[in-house]
Amino acid sequence: MIFFSPAKINIGLQILEKRPDGFHNLQSVMVPTGLCDILEIHMNTNKGPEIHMNTNKGPEIQFTQSGLRFPSYLEDNLCLKAWHLFSREVPLPPVQMHLHKQIPVGAGLGGGSSNASVTLLGLNKLSGNPLKKEELTKLAEILGSDCPFFLNQVPMLMEGRGELLSPVRLRLEGYYLVLLFPKIHVSTADAYQGVSPRIPERYLRALLQEPLSEWRGLITNDFESSVFTKYPRIQNIKQQLYAQGAVYASMSGSGSSLYGIFDKRPSFPDELRRHVIWEGPI
Repeated sequence: MIFFSPAKINIGLQILEKRPDGFHNLQSVMVPTGLCDILEIHMNTNKGPEIHMNTNKGPEIQFTQSGLRFPSYLEDNLCLKAWHLFSREVPLPPVQMHLHKQIPVGAGLGGGSSNASVTLLGLNKLSGNPLKKEELTKLAEILGSDCPFFLNQVPMLMEGRGELLSPVRLRLEGYYLVLLFPKIHVSTADAYQGVSPRIPERYLRALLQEPLSEWRGLITNDFESSVFTKYPRIQNIKQQLYAQGAVYASMSGSGSSLYGIFDKRPSFPDELRRHVIWEGPI
């Protein structure tokens, strides 16, 4: 079976307060995009060289990867972590999994979280859907704060530390989205250290009721201030997006990816075009 694992963008990101457990309460709208990793999962009939087995001689998995390359260790791979969690709940035959990476890593696009959740969905489907949505959500929460969102793959308002999700209606039909990645790695931990949590005058849920043409200056990503100070090139790209006619532009997550929402497909100068990783209708 082949599954598409989408990247997300954040429309607004309000960091409200630090929690006693070390996480932060926040509000953000996450929207899936057309940029996807591709995950293939099926029963394994041929044991290849990259066999990963659990220590109890239980189910086994063959995992391979192609596409974008990045330093990684199998024990840190979220697809394998998702497989481990799922296999504790559901007996699995030997599984073969291949991940083709197209979403940049560490870009604020949620690629790893998406891979983990789509692995859960894929294994569940391969097994005949033994786990209900609520059970999959509990597993996704263990894997990461963003993971439950990717079980839904529709625009959702995220609250709490990311585990509280509710559908949100966005009026984005007819607009054109451009994703850009300047190949700067921004540490999420460092990004959080640079922000001062605060309760806003208006919460994101209320701000989203304004027309998109009014979002600029109203809907902000609280990570931008500190990230732009450290990496002014990211801020410059956002300014260029507005100069090219973006109705709204923002950094996604803790960066360094950015996006612009346009009335129609823009014509970028080469300097900006080289950062584009995906574009298309929303």
